[in-house]
Amino acid sequence: MRELTVATSGLADADLVVTLGPYHPSTPGVLRLALVLDGDRIERAEPIVGHLHRGAEKLFEVRDYRQALALANRHDWLSAFGSELGIVLAVERMLGLPPPERAVWARTLLAELTRVLSHLLFLGAFPVPGTDGSSARAAVRAREPLLDLLERATGGRMHVMANQVGGLRQDLPAGWTQATREVVAATRGRLADLTDAVLGHPSTDAATRGVGVISAEQVGQFGLSGPVARASGVVLDLRLDDPCLGYGELAAAGVLRRVTREAGDAQARLQVLAEQAVVALGLVDACLDRLDALPPGPINVKLPKVLRAPEGQVYAWTENPLGINGYYLVSRGEKTPWRLKLRTASFNNVQVLREVLPGCHLGDLAPVLGSLFFVVGDLDK
Repeated sequence: MRELTVATSGLADADLVVTLGPYHPSTPGVLRLALVLDGDRIERAEPIVGHLHRGAEKLFEVRDYRQALALANRHDWLSAFGSELGIVLAVERMLGLPPPERAVWARTLLAELTRVLSHLLFLGAFPVPGTDGSSARAAVRAREPLLDLLERATGGRMHVMANQVGGLRQDLPAGWTQATREVVAATRGRLADLTDAVLGHPSTDAATRGVGVISAEQVGQFGLSGPVARASGVVLDLRLDDPCLGYGELAAAGVLRRVTREAGDAQARLQVLAEQAVVALGLVDACLDRLDALPPGPINVKLPKVLRAPEGQVYAWTENPLGINGYYLVSRGEKTPWRLKLRTASFNNVQVLREVLPGCHLGDLAPVLGSLFFVVGDLDK
């Protein structure tokens, strides 16, 4: 395990070195923070990762392209479907294998449904000072009908294993699109109530405005992405800037739009997250319209019993709920990757803590961490 690396030489007598975490080893993952404090003011900070020891990139290399999906959907376990997408897109590009149109729109729909689920959890879990945790319970209630839909469509509520190279594993069940419309309509009201409870609470404004400011320059220096980057005025959104699936058509229709803020503080990050969830619900409705207008057709492409990607290399990236998720795939023509490098959003986003936390008070730590929207499995890849 990595040792505490905050240097203690030159510290004043009043300085205190504090290690927050790691927490109980049975938790899904942990983040350790080494802090140097002067009173309750943070002088230095270093995020220390690696406690989960997943080794996912090496595990990819001994699994075929079907088995690899079971690893791909487990690094960001709040966005399993989105994490699967990157690897199937990479293999499909190497094979020159476009999925059927029905699969394209079903994938887009499920990706946005997963985005709403992820954003709802982070919005509800935000630590609003002086409250009884009612927002967290409201987020759970809002997520449950959406999880039921995901389970009906894929058979899973978390690690869905819905994608396969060439499309989806199975078609959407009869009556699912109409049920989804009804749930989406109800979720809009629940999301509005949750947003008002979190962002509209007076203590949230005091705890987040001007706290944990990330500049646009720091976004570039640390490779930040997703809501964290767009809250600092960086407009990058791969759904618009390098569209895959049905995002190009949705952008042209005006359904998909950029959500940005300029302040770069914890409040701006929460605002981007909440507004992106609203946009995602609109995208789900648009995908439902598109699916209902399509004639019956296949949801996947028949594959050989042993799937081998041709020799070569490819990089595929997608806009996951937390930011850019990328797969660099190198193949030597075998049924397993020769090399598969994973680029996760959380790993980059958390590194900025070393620049953001100094100057903050200890009471600012929870709002700053809560507004960075990271999953620890996405760190310890």
